[in-house]
Amino acid sequence: MNTSAPILVTGGTGTLGSHVVPLLRKAGHPVRILARNSREPAPGIEYRSCDLLEGAGLVEALKDVETVLHLAGGPRGDDEATRNLVSAARPAGVRHLVYISVIGADRIPLAYFRAKLGAERAVADSGIPWTTLRAAQFHDLALTVAEKMAKLPVVPVPGGMRWQPVDAREVAARMVELTLSEPAGMVPELSGPTVYELGELVRGYLKSNGKRRPLLPVRMPGKVGRVYRAGENLAAHGGVSGTRTWEAFLAERTG
Repeated sequence: MNTSAPILVTGGTGTLGSHVVPLLRKAGHPVRILARNSREPAPGIEYRSCDLLEGAGLVEALKDVETVLHLAGGPRGDDEATRNLVSAARPAGVRHLVYISVIGADRIPLAYFRAKLGAERAVADSGIPWTTLRAAQFHDLALTVAEKMAKLPVVPVPGGMRWQPVDAREVAARMVELTLSEPAGMVPELSGPTVYELGELVRGYLKSNGKRRPLLPVRMPGKVGRVYRAGENLAAHGGVSGTRTWEAFLAERTG
């Protein structure tokens, strides 16, 4: 790997990217962050303005880049954004494309997961050597969900919905390891160490903040409810578990 060539990181200012970029710098690699808005550079870090859904600015951002770490994501459009990135990366001579996806991308019948699967396929069909990691939802997302639910006077809890949240720092460390290694295709999934009912996550949040709310079990209808009750969003056999628990994360956040 050419250590003088910048590693292009999409989503470098997000939850995962904010942990990944310092690790890449610690390993001695210059980083070029793709962001919607320009920012002042820092030692070893430069920013390039680009909207992946528009594609403008991608060709220039990929100049002299051999490795792309694709972390950017949103509620919709991830497949289209990834296709735009791939279309520009191929003629630019990128040698390794690394992508973060989500566990259940090929099993959950929701638009977000379908877009993630489309992005996975764009990476795999790009003609560029690639690596893709599917990870569970981050503790940060579980916290956001719990905070919003706890604002209600009565918290509805979908019965049978289980999560296996993982610490973003552990995902970041794994992504950096994969980025600095040879392309490996689809690697084992990464999840947290514990499976929780959604109600358990909410109760943990309430307890850590000294709050009380009644929880009302509700049934998720249709195919979506069936796949969640079947645990299709949980890590498959052979996956890898992180070590940081939801309880430890909450303790850190609440002091």
